[in-house]
Amino acid sequence: MRIGEIAALVGVTPRAVRHYHHLGLLPEPARLANGYREYGIRDAVLLARVRRLTELGLGLDEVRDVLADDAGRELVEVLEELDADLARQEAVVRERRARLAGLLGAARAGRLPAEGPVSPELAALLAGVGELPDSPMAVKDREILALLDTVVPEAERIRLMGLMREVAGSAGHVYGLLDALVGVPVDDPRVEEAARALAAVLPDGIGGFELPAAGSGGLADVFFADLAPAQAAAVRRALALVPARRAREGERGREGEGVGDDGA
Repeated sequence: MRIGEIAALVGVTPRAVRHYHHLGLLPEPARLANGYREYGIRDAVLLARVRRLTELGLGLDEVRDVLADDAGRELVEVLEELDADLARQEAVVRERRARLAGLLGAARAGRLPAEGPVSPELAALLAGVGELPDSPMAVKDREILALLDTVVPEAERIRLMGLMREVAGSAGHVYGLLDALVGVPVDDPRVEEAARALAAVLPDGIGGFELPAAGSGGLADVFFADLAPAQAAAVRRALALVPARRAREGERGREGEGVGDDGA
C-alpha cells in the first residue's frame, strides 16, 4: 500500500501519517526502488491503534508511551488516568450547566441584569441598586461591582456582596449627593456633606475592603479615575470616616462599661 492508500484505509490523512513518522509513533516502512513507501498489514494495524488511542483523548506523547510497551501493561494505567480526567470534566460540565439553568430561567423571566451573567449574590444586590436607573453614580456602582464579582475570590465576594446589600436599601439620597459633585471643586462643603452621608450608610465591615491611595495601581486607580475629582474625594473621605466612627463607638462602649463598674 502507498501512503494515500493506508491513510484512506485507516481513516486518517497522509499528512497525519507523515507526522506520526516524524514523531516516531509509526516506523518508516521499506521503500521501493522508486523511493515510494510501501506499507503492509502490520503498519495498518499500528496506525489504526494510534488513531483509536488519540480518539480516546490521549496526547501523542502518551500514545508513544503506550506503544513502547509491547505487553500493553501501561495502557491500562493510561486509560484509567484518562477515565478519571473525563470524570472530572463531566463534573465541571454538570456544574456549569446547573448554573446556566439558573441564569437561563432568570433571563426568560426578565430578571437577569444587564451585567449578567453574575453571581446570585450580586444579582440580588443589583436588584436594589437598579431601583435608581437615573443616577450616574449608581451606574458606576453596578459596573465596579460586576468587575469585583469576577476578580475577587469567592469567599471575599460573598462577604462583600453581603455588606453592600445593607447599603443598597438606604443609599438613594447618597447617590444624589454624589451625582451633584460633578464639576464641583474638591474643597466645596458639599464634598464633606456627601462623605458623611456615605459613611453613615457604609457598614463597619467595609473597612476590610478599603481602597489604597491613588497612584498605587490596580483596581483602586481604575475606580477613582472614573469619578469626578470631588466625587473621588468624597468617597475617600467616607472610607476614612468609617474606621474613625468604629473607634469612637468602641470608646463609648468602654466608657459605658466603666460607668457600670463604678456604680457596682
